[in-house]
Order: sequence, then C-alpha cells, then structure tokens
Amino acid sequence: MTPDPALTDALRAERAHHDECRAVLAAMVEGAAEQVLIGEDVSASGADAEVLGFRLRSQAKALRELPPGPLFFGRLDFAGDHPGHGGLSFHLGRLRITESPAAPPLVVDWRAPVSRAFYQASARDPQGVAVRRRFGWAPGSTGESADLTALEDEHLRQGESGGGLRPGGIVAREIERPRVGPMRDIAATIQPEQDDLVRAALADSVCVQGAPGTGKTAVGLHRAAYLLYTHPKRLQRAGLLILGPNRTFLAYISEVLPALGETGVRQSTLLDEIARHPVTGTDPAPTAALKHDPRMAEVLRRALYAHVTTDGVTDLAVPDGSYRWRVPAAELAAIVREVRAQEPPYAVGRERVRTRAVRRLRERAERRSGVLPAAWTRRMEHARPLTAHLDLVWPKVRPEEVLARLLTDAGTLARAAQGLLEPGEQEALRWARPPRSHKSARWSAADLVLLDELSGLIEHPEAYGHVVVDEAQDLSPMECRAIARRAAFGSLTVLGDLAQGTAPWAARDWSTQLHHLGRPDAAVVSLTTGFRVPAAVVALANRLLERLAVPVPPARSLRTDGELALHPTDDVLATTVTAVRRALAREGSVGVLAADADVPALSRALTGAGLAPAAPDALGARLTLVPASLAKGLEYDHVIAVEPAAVTEAEERGAHRLYVVLTRAVSRLDVIHARPLPF
Repeated sequence: MTPDPALTDALRAERAHHDECRAVLAAMVEGAAEQVLIGEDVSASGADAEVLGFRLRSQAKALRELPPGPLFFGRLDFAGDHPGHGGLSFHLGRLRITESPAAPPLVVDWRAPVSRAFYQASARDPQGVAVRRRFGWAPGSTGESADLTALEDEHLRQGESGGGLRPGGIVAREIERPRVGPMRDIAATIQPEQDDLVRAALADSVCVQGAPGTGKTAVGLHRAAYLLYTHPKRLQRAGLLILGPNRTFLAYISEVLPALGETGVRQSTLLDEIARHPVTGTDPAPTAALKHDPRMAEVLRRALYAHVTTDGVTDLAVPDGSYRWRVPAAELAAIVREVRAQEPPYAVGRERVRTRAVRRLRERAERRSGVLPAAWTRRMEHARPLTAHLDLVWPKVRPEEVLARLLTDAGTLARAAQGLLEPGEQEALRWARPPRSHKSARWSAADLVLLDELSGLIEHPEAYGHVVVDEAQDLSPMECRAIARRAAFGSLTVLGDLAQGTAPWAARDWSTQLHHLGRPDAAVVSLTTGFRVPAAVVALANRLLERLAVPVPPARSLRTDGELALHPTDDVLATTVTAVRRALAREGSVGVLAADADVPALSRALTGAGLAPAAPDALGARLTLVPASLAKGLEYDHVIAVEPAAVTEAEERGAHRLYVVLTRAVSRLDVIHARPLPF
C-alpha cells in the first residue's frame, strides 16, 4: 500500500515537534539543577532559604526522575470560534514542557483544565474542539521520535466521534497490547466516566465500585496525580497516601505515579502503616474474625478508660516556698469526672486534668500574691505531688499494656465486654498462653489492628490530606476505622469490587463499609464497562455472580477479541505444562493461577519441564506462578486457571476468589480442570 503523503507529512511534522520537546525538556532539567545552585546563594532569612531550597530541589528531582518515554500522546485543535482557545492547538503529555514560564507550552499537562476536552469532547458535544489527534507509539518506546509510528484524527464537528475515547484504532491497540512488567498509566486512554472521577474535587470522598477491567485502580492513581497537580502546596503539607492490599500489588503499581511526574507519594499497605511490632503470632480464624469485629472498638474503649478513677483520691497539696496550695479531693474528683465526660483522646484528657488542677492552684495563689508569671505555672504543672495525683486518677498507659491485660485477665475482659461479647467469644479472645509481659507477647496481625485502635484512642495519629484505598471491599470494620483516623481531616478515594471480596469479613454493601470508613455520605459510582478483559472471559465470570450474593450488576466488555478455552483432563499437571508451552509461543505475559495448596506441585511440574516460573512479585517475567490468594489486582495477557473447584473449596469465600482468578486475563484464558466446574 502506498503511504498517504499527507499522513507522512503530518508524522514528520509531529516527530520534529517531539524532537523540539526533548531538547526543551533537557534544558528544563539542566535549568532546574542550576536554579538549585543559585537558590542556595539567595540572601534571605534561614527559614525562607530553606523553603526555597526545598521547592527547587523537589522540582529538579521530579524532572530528573521522570521515566523515559514519549512526551505527548494527543493533540487538541480548537475551532476558530472557541471563546478561549480559538484557532489554537495543544499537545497533551504527562507534564508541561515550555521554554520559559511565559512562553506558550510545547506540551500541556494532561491534568490541566484545557486538557479535559481531550477526554470529554464528542460529536454531540465537541466542547469547541475541531480535531482530536491521537498518537501511536512503538511498544516500550523510551521516547525516540522515530518511535512515533501513527496518528489518528477525529473531526468532531463532522460527526466522526461517538463520544470520549472509545476503543478503536490507536486506543484499542494501546489497551490490548501485551501486559509485561508493572502496571502502566492510562493517561492516553482515560474514558469520560473515568475522567469525571479523576477530576473530582479534593474535598469530595468518592467510592468506585468497579467491575474487573474497568480501570478502577488506574483511576485512583490518576486521581492522586491530579490532586497533587491541582493542590500541590496543600497536599505537600498534609501528605497523600496510597494503600494497597499487599506488597506484590504495590510493586505492580509502583511505576504509575512516577510516569506521571509524581515521585513523593507514600505507597504502603495498611499492615505496614499500623505495624508497631513485627507479626510473630497467629490467630485461629474465628479469633481473628472476632478481633476485626466492630464491637471490639467499644470493648477497647472501655478497657482503656477503666484506668480513669476517682477512688482513693485525696486532697492535692503543692508546696510553693513557705506555702502549700491545695485543691480539695472533691474538687479534683469533679475535674476528673468533667474531663472524662468530654471523651477526649486519653492523653489529651490527662493533660486537661493537669491544666485544670493548676488553674485551681493559680486562682488560690493569685488571691494571696497577685498575678503570677508563666514560669510559676510551668513549675506547678510539673510539681511531683500533682504528677502523683495524675498517676492515680488518670495514669499514663501504653496500648500494649492495655491490650495484654485485656487478653490475659478474664475479669478485665468480662467488664469491658459486658453486653457486647458472649462468654464463648470472650474465651476465644483470651491468649491460650499468656506472655510474661506485654514486651514478650507474640502479636498477631489482628492484634496490630487492635493496638492501632488503642493508640488512636490515646492520641490521634498523623492524618493525611487524601488517602486512596484499593481493594477496600476486603477491609474489616476495624481496619476501616484505622484508615478513617488517617483521613480524619482529609478525603478518601475508595476503590473496590464487592464481587471480589475474599476476606472472611469482606463487605457485602458499600453503605456499611463507608460508615466504618467515616464517610457515610460519600458518593458511590459504578464502573461496569470494561476495556481490559475480553467479552468472552467476562461472560464466563458473570456466571459466578449468582453465587456471590452481593449487589453487583454483571460486567460488560467492549473487547470483542480474546480467547477462552475449557480443558477437561485426567492429568491436570501434564495438561498445564502443555498449555504453558502453547502460551509461551505467543506474545505477552503468562500467569498460571491455582489454589494455594496446588502451587508447590505445579511449580515442580513446570520446573521439571524446563519452564521454571517466576514468583508473583517478579515484574517483567514471561511466566509467573501465582497462588490464588495473591492474584488480586494483577493481570496477564494469558491466564491458565488450574482446577477452579479447588479454588472455591479452599476458603469460605472461594467463589469470590475464583471470580478474581478468572478476570486476570487480558487476552486469553485457559481453564484446566479434572473436576466439575463450579459455574
């Protein structure tokens, strides 16, 4: 076929523009480094110089750490009659590129207001856009201009677009290209309904119920990048936290934000956030479920505040030279009761009692001596008699001490759990072998959640300006409370799929989960149209929905490609080896997913056949063997699901786990089974 001369000329022009962008970006990086050196010599106050230096170093670091790749993925040409941008063109990329702050940008950031039309404009609502251009880059391009291989134009005012960036041409190829390595960003392929969520206001807490393949995780990460761009100073002060279900998942998503120019975001698991101690103990499943039960919040609150007492309180007498200033026992007891009724954080309550007791002392002293200096007040605050009284009525405590006593002393537990937990439940909570002290205790993962609750009751933890929570359907009520404390004055982006809830305490509706997260009024938005999983695979997974008993509508996919094959067999291991060989002969990543108990035998069979698989956290591997329990959030071009019946029988919510396993496939799914299929 003879190339279209006009297309060839356009490609040459766009490649030349990309060369210019690369040169300007290199100058921006060099200029940022030079500004750091200049800024260090700026004459200003120490505080001002420190702030300026931090900002300049942060800008230089962000530019240096931007991963290599194409500098733009789209272009907008506005019609001449547009009131703000008439006749102008804008290239869109992952960061703004300009020769100087005052010069017109060579590339605008995809998060800038002008860029929104790229995602939202349609033939029905062109939003002033005459032409939307998309660029096709060679897979894995590091940003060489020669890698720009294609472009597509939509003439919106001529009715060529149905709306948004629906898959087709370049967008379809980008969505469908092989999944090897970490998760990539979707800035070039964001759909209108995703864009609405990405650009939600910072003050808005949003819950995204996303069917498999609808891009809910990518939406959450891109919302984080958008908020950091839109509110840089506020979120630099308050911080932004990404919470994932496990470290394998975090490794998989780790490169998305850096690719979008955001390198200073904390990405963590909730267990890492609350880990006051290493996890060295385990709980029986019923005990772990009980520790995650929301009733435990009240049990812990009672156990903590049981330390506050007015029993045995005597008159407070504090020496001051030749005088002794006194607060009668009845007055001191009244102070304790008054503060206790206010339910402040425990440590704050102790200090309020101290402050109010000193106020009474000061009132008595000033009636005799007149106005006293602040130094007198500070001396009274730390007087030994006052501290001794405080230790009696409102003693200092540590979370470990409170929890260890609760889990070892039957009387303490019975008083705290009265009317909340049955005797059998109390017995299940108690440690079978009490440690000699809390310092020698073997803390379980569930214990760490309880310790965090107690710590939050004693002193509020440092909170973030925004928290993105992925796989939120698997959070227990007590884990939700831990997250709510960390977003006490900020907002949440809650991501999940009720159909993929696999934990024993997994949520069955979002209203209850959002209540535990402290955001009962958060909007719940459903994403049901997928672009990752082929329609045939989605249809198979939908057959499981009836077994899951959650209010989730069937997913649908715009992908008409893809392959699905069921392989009944008498020899699961041999059939799996054959399927893996076939899959490796094709392009893309291959994931073998099976019940956790079946993984060792599969590993031996594959290794023996010369097909040694990588571990789930080995990014970029062609062949990966994944226990079903770690499959969530991952994706592979070709999934080989081994013995679905074993997956469903391995745990209480095994059908949900199987739903996860089946929907990890991006292009092809082989289901190998010797037993009847559970759908």
